Amino acid sequence: MNRGSQRCPLAHAEWHYINATEMEAMQTQDWQLLEQQRATFRAEHQAGQVLAMFRAMREAPTFGYQINNYRHCLQSATLALRDGRDEETVVVSLLHDIGFVICPEMHAEFAAALLGAYISEANHWMLLHHPIFQNIHVHGHPDPAFDRHARERWRGHPHFEWTAEWVARYDQNALDPNYDCAPLEFFEPMVYRVFERAPQPKELKL
Repeated sequence: MNRGSQRCPLAHAEWHYINATEMEAMQTQDWQLLEQQRATFRAEHQAGQVLAMFRAMREAPTFGYQINNYRHCLQSATLALRDGRDEETVVVSLLHDIGFVICPEMHAEFAAALLGAYISEANHWMLLHHPIFQNIHVHGHPDPAFDRHARERWRGHPHFEWTAEWVARYDQNALDPNYDCAPLEFFEPMVYRVFERAPQPKELKL
């Protein structure tokens, strides 16, 4: 058993550990130190850890689609890029399904929580609702309770048309094994720039 007897290394040699090992024991100076070091840590590591999580999908198998989730996301981002969309939308397209395998039932909320503080209200709303907006593109679903028109409950919402367009152009059709996608390395600087923005947290609500 790992007894946890050794400290993990600090991100910078000149940084300092706090001595407390539980929050109940932490003092004002501990919180001040953590906050001081946290900003730099996040700036240097947040986007990199997001991309590491994305790369973990690279060799994953598929349960029936002709491409896996890694290639679906790359295809979505490449479609948005070649359509002339702004950098934020390209990054949102790249990461929209990053939680599809590890958090399938709430993968939309997963992506919205991951990106929400750094993107527009329109793209945040789109991420939250994109699975429901896919329904209109599904034909012959065997479940009699499946509602192709479930998105209609939001008809008239300011972001309805954008979500419908994004799903139609960059999601439901991004399943082609012969599509020539840009590599992840092409998108990496864009991901870093989005996460370098000053965070503006948003509520996770449908």
